[in-house]
Amino acid sequence: MQVQSSFCRHRLLILLVLFYSLSAGGTPAGEIALSFDDAPRGKQQYLSGLERTEMLINKLDSLEIDQVVFFCATEQLPWHHGRRRLQMYGEAGHLLGNHTHSHQHPGKIGCQAFIRDIRQAHDSLKGMTGFVRWFRYPLLDEGRSVPVRDSLRSALKELGYRNGYVTIDNYDWYLERAFQQAIKNGRTVNFDRLRDLYVSTLWDAIQFYDSIAREALGRSPRHVLLLHENDLAALFIDELVTHLRENGWKIISPVAAYEDSIALYVPDVLMNNQGRVAAIAREKGFKPRRLVHEAEDEAFLDSLIEKSGVFQ
Repeated sequence: MQVQSSFCRHRLLILLVLFYSLSAGGTPAGEIALSFDDAPRGKQQYLSGLERTEMLINKLDSLEIDQVVFFCATEQLPWHHGRRRLQMYGEAGHLLGNHTHSHQHPGKIGCQAFIRDIRQAHDSLKGMTGFVRWFRYPLLDEGRSVPVRDSLRSALKELGYRNGYVTIDNYDWYLERAFQQAIKNGRTVNFDRLRDLYVSTLWDAIQFYDSIAREALGRSPRHVLLLHENDLAALFIDELVTHLRENGWKIISPVAAYEDSIALYVPDVLMNNQGRVAAIAREKGFKPRRLVHEAEDEAFLDSLIEKSGVFQ
């Protein structure tokens, strides 16, 4: 009788674990790391740079997220307490990656100038607490031709850098721009609706790219979410993380995420600006239009913003 009772409790525990590991729709939930591009962004219409940094650090701490990564464009270091803010991130346990000095893309400034821009950012970051030799391409643009793409990959290898890829792309930057423009124009902001729009848009993108991964890879990899160090992230990162956790997702460190096997697999395609999962799927023959989330479109987001009544 006692053995049977123990077996029943064990079976119940298994069922509970399975239940809580399922996301909406019955699909097993995944693991995801947070990354923030364009740090240290300056003062915007709503928050100063220092206010944004303090808010992000405090919220990540309260969420018990020990480590995220900030990809840094070092041209901004002299302004708005930029160097101090990166030091704050590093001292809080977070990582600092290279996002070039001037946040240009190779098609605009040329391959060799782009490599010099990487080196300049490296020289500014290399002595900072939390610095890692991870590089994220601005705009996720790895080059629009095979010679340029391969030259940049070779240069990064010589510098000892790894690609700080993302697996989940989105247009959080466009929502931020709309928010800042609304404030500048004196419009009233419904922050509850803005929060819901921000979280739901990102959640849809996460589900979209995870579904592609499950189809193309046969599994959910350790994901890396693209965010930006902007006011919306500071305002709503806690609501986003809470939503992920409520749907069974686990927040992991970027170090753990980049230990996934897809970190070692470099797709031989030029379509890299939707992230590593989409690039792998493209190499496997997926049509490009299948690999771009519907909210990665400014007109679509304008319509969504209007329907949501975020700005009055």
